[in-house]
Amino acid sequence: MSSPPLSDLSPPDVEEGDDSPICVMSFNVADASGAGGLSADQIAITASGGHALPVTTGILVRDTSTVFDLIELDADAVEEQARTILEDMDVEVFKVGFVGSPESLAVVAEITADYEEIPVITQVTPLSWWERDKIEAYLDALTELILPQTSVLVGNYDVLWRWLLPEWSSEKRPGARDIAAAAAQHGVPYVVITSANVQVESTETIAASPESVVTTVSLDRYEANFVGAGDTFSATLATLLASGDELAEAVREASIYVNRSLLAAFQPGMGAAIPDRMFWAQVEGEDEEDVEGEPEQDVLGIPPTATRH
Repeated sequence: MSSPPLSDLSPPDVEEGDDSPICVMSFNVADASGAGGLSADQIAITASGGHALPVTTGILVRDTSTVFDLIELDADAVEEQARTILEDMDVEVFKVGFVGSPESLAVVAEITADYEEIPVITQVTPLSWWERDKIEAYLDALTELILPQTSVLVGNYDVLWRWLLPEWSSEKRPGARDIAAAAAQHGVPYVVITSANVQVESTETIAASPESVVTTVSLDRYEANFVGAGDTFSATLATLLASGDELAEAVREASIYVNRSLLAAFQPGMGAAIPDRMFWAQVEGEDEEDVEGEPEQDVLGIPPTATRH
């Protein structure tokens, strides 16, 4: 099964005057801390103008400091959730996050293969908290089952490097095209690499194919420790691509959105900070008297009913 081409990522056919949001199906774990997983996906998809269809693939037991456990969900339960929705709604894009087990990855692969016209945006997440044998089994299944169907692979530079180029021997660090070429061997046409070049004051996000670098986005780097930025970025990217944005434009918009979310991050617990994915909806510089009553237009300069990113 080959990866759906990015040309398939076009706006849905809707009747004139229909401004319904596009539907984005996200396969990810539940995260009660609200930092990542489906919590991050749902808010980011909504903020980007989409409607989230969250399929729970497991339960991550964590706080803002540590992942303590993963409660796996039966693969049949994952399949039943997704297929029930797919028989009822038109889904424009699949976003595959952390699915939790090779068995659930197999189910996701079967579903995406049955709907091969729907592009797949796959995110690989850091799994250093997990047992090594489980990490290897999971990544092997991801490589064999999901990557051949993936249109865009998203991940942190170090994670993608160690996974896709485990035998890299050059003293020079691999470039974006090297990583893209490794992904292409498994059928992936494009990669989007976050934290590709972390410097003192900035960090880069790079979209690349084996042939070329599509775009590079360099933005401010913040010193705080964050959790949930990866899910936020990948869910936003998937929504923007499904909305019709070109890859370069979608990467830029998603990068800016996450950067602003990190700038407005908050620390509800004793661990890492959480991106404020709703920063754009906050009223700044107004006192109680200003917000009383029904404003004609909100502080963002757009009608209250159109508060999308």
